[in-house]
Amino acid sequence: MIKTLLFVFLTLLIYAAALGQGCSDAGFCTMGAMKPDQPFNKKALLKLKSMEISFYRGTTTTSPVVYVATADMSFNIIDDKTFLQVKLPYQSITGNFGKNSGLGDISLCLTRNIYSSEKFDIGLSVGGKIPSNDSNNRSKENGLAFPMYYQTSLGTYDFITGLSLISKKWLFATGIQHPFNENNNQFSYRGWIPVYQEGTGESYVRTYWPAYHLKRGTDIMFRAERNFRYARFNISIGVLPIIRINKDEVTDPNTDERVKLKGTTGMAFTALGTIGYNLNVRSGVRLLVGKKLKDRDVNPDGLTRENVTTFSYYYRF
Repeated sequence: MIKTLLFVFLTLLIYAAALGQGCSDAGFCTMGAMKPDQPFNKKALLKLKSMEISFYRGTTTTSPVVYVATADMSFNIIDDKTFLQVKLPYQSITGNFGKNSGLGDISLCLTRNIYSSEKFDIGLSVGGKIPSNDSNNRSKENGLAFPMYYQTSLGTYDFITGLSLISKKWLFATGIQHPFNENNNQFSYRGWIPVYQEGTGESYVRTYWPAYHLKRGTDIMFRAERNFRYARFNISIGVLPIIRINKDEVTDPNTDERVKLKGTTGMAFTALGTIGYNLNVRSGVRLLVGKKLKDRDVNPDGLTRENVTTFSYYYRF
């Protein structure tokens, strides 16, 4: 069975790589069954109740640098095979347009172990993301709407589901994220060009794609990860392709018509590595580093990251 599942996953991965270019990560890659560096230990009862505090830094293709502090909590419900995950992020962004900070989107995810054996486990997750605001935060200096790179929320209600296969050495996961609505972002060139650098910085303003009432396309993710686990240390290396399967849609502020943007579909491809250290049987620390290898041609959602670094402390009880 495990060989068949691996063959299906690798076939989908090869097909995904042929779809093109793109970059997107709205956070569902760290939810439930899709999380990286998941433990697998049949010799000891795995404790699903946990608290993890993480600190994230991401650089973008323009000037903004994104910082996120996240409280990630998991609770057993019903039985030992089912748990509920709640993620509460606080986000801060700084760049050439200024600064913005606030509560990020809230993630809720229910995960169930649907198959378990001595060699591998299969998990299924269903959840969603709740927006913390309408994605139209504005500059305190001039009152203009920030582009999406500076927003603390995507401004949409999203449905998320995924599946994972975990063994002692490998983690394979796939998932889908679908937004139901458009946001209320009102960033436009017309407002920022006359005021940024007193009207001399037009070329920089145009590095941001307009996201006027943006409705993101649906994303599909795949994760393949090889783990090396020791008494205290654990190391993993992996890849994370994320494919946007349909075009982003915005409103043209000049005509008030809805427009589907070319170049917004395709694949993001990121290489990831983690190193962790177990402080004791209940707690540990982890460092994750990611490097973007591909992105989409057009990215109005502000999700493109060149490099990401996350440091986490976790406690299981």
